[in-house]
Amino acid sequence: MDKVTRYRLLDLTIDLARQRVERGGTPLDVAGLSFQLLACLVERGDRVVGFDELMSEVWAPAVVNEETVTQRVRLLRQALGDDARQPRYIRTVRSRGYQLGAPPEPLTETARRRRTLWPAVAAVGILAATSVGVGFLAREQKPMAGAQREVLDRARWYAAMGQRDNNERALDLYDRALREAPDDVEALSGASRARSARRCLYNAGPAEARDALRLATRAVAVRPDSATAWSALGYARDCLGDIPGAIAGYERAVRLDPTDDASRASAAYLYQEQGRLADALHANLDMRGDPSRVRFRDVQLAREYELLGFDSVAETRYKRLFDLAPDNVFGNIGWPAFLFAHGRFEEARGALAQARARGTSRAELAQLDGELALRRGDRTAAANAFAEARALRPDASLPATLAVLHGVAPVDPAWLTQRIAATRASLAGDPWPASRLELALLLHAAGDRRGATAALADAVDKGWRDAGYLRASPLFSPLAGDPGFEAVLDTIARHVAADRDRVLQAPWCPPDLGAGRR
Repeated sequence: MDKVTRYRLLDLTIDLARQRVERGGTPLDVAGLSFQLLACLVERGDRVVGFDELMSEVWAPAVVNEETVTQRVRLLRQALGDDARQPRYIRTVRSRGYQLGAPPEPLTETARRRRTLWPAVAAVGILAATSVGVGFLAREQKPMAGAQREVLDRARWYAAMGQRDNNERALDLYDRALREAPDDVEALSGASRARSARRCLYNAGPAEARDALRLATRAVAVRPDSATAWSALGYARDCLGDIPGAIAGYERAVRLDPTDDASRASAAYLYQEQGRLADALHANLDMRGDPSRVRFRDVQLAREYELLGFDSVAETRYKRLFDLAPDNVFGNIGWPAFLFAHGRFEEARGALAQARARGTSRAELAQLDGELALRRGDRTAAANAFAEARALRPDASLPATLAVLHGVAPVDPAWLTQRIAATRASLAGDPWPASRLELALLLHAAGDRRGATAALADAVDKGWRDAGYLRASPLFSPLAGDPGFEAVLDTIARHVAADRDRVLQAPWCPPDLGAGRR
């Protein structure tokens, strides 16, 4: 009997194996928890599924309440274009739970073959001649490979959900697969990516990224022609802060597999960090498959539009992502940061509180909270927020510096001198432009305004392009009006204008950018 993985629900086609929903051949933006919720309803046919069952099947082991389920149903309905007042796809059954609006129709492989019988007839003779051998091979060889395949498929499924607990489940499964087959490239690459995610997404220390690099290096050695292995290598180097090495890994993956949109988008993010805004936007627009399946691409596009000065387009994208994807880590950071950089501080404060309520524990949000507190003149709240950022990323340098510079105790001049020396030394091999901002803050705290603006100029040379943040942040407001600071802003404006013109003149320029010009 065929295992059913595809269903028709009214005019929707739902592919459980590929986690894909289509209407008329067009993919819909249904992913993560929204897809898992829909899958749970589909697998239960047309019966009512209660809150407890949904929480157990979709969210466990996380502990959530009925309001969480209700909010997720609302997001799923938005993605499907459903109306809660006149629902087609998902009905609310008061005080009980939810039910599909119609019985889902299984679409089995057998059913598809029956609908296309004539093309299959010509192959009957060949299939009959080989059926004995195929049956023997299936009985003798498939069980072991099938078990490994099942573990890897399940691991990939958990990894694609994009949450800390599911990343850990994926890693456990990848490690299990590696115990059975230590040179399995898919398992090596998957385990590497899950360890990199611990570092890049979930605040773990650099040791995780080093382990990820070890696994990815091994995968590349086993299969030098594997795009998956090179992509994992790029991600590990990315999480270690090695921009050139990461770009080389991602670009090698794309050369090996031009359909590898995830690596293309990852490279685009690093182009953006290097200040190559037009290149970053072009790469993120040059998707060869379904763009909605590329994690974090939407927030990258919003960021690129913002840095290029297409503010209205950026705002629309940030806000939509924030509203429709509450479990997107970088969407939760991007929207309040956008509001802050554009001087909309009360709105930023509200969005920040909402992002924090969603369980997004990130040093970036705690730092933004501290900067908003400084703008309000609440130094105690700022000190607490910067201390929280340091606790979230104890290995990161900037949160530790902010916690001291804006802490309750006065800054020790000896500490400041040592910190400046250590920061200067660390920058020798550091390609990240934002690292120069920390040096600027330290130099300003030591009374060296010229040195502070020189550090900012170095950040711009390395690719920093966010003039809005420099203007809005109270960390840099003491430099406002300084000729060196104004020169930094002018330099950013020139770089951005050049990239903006490249975009507007390019044949791939999106048609909606005309309405997004400042």
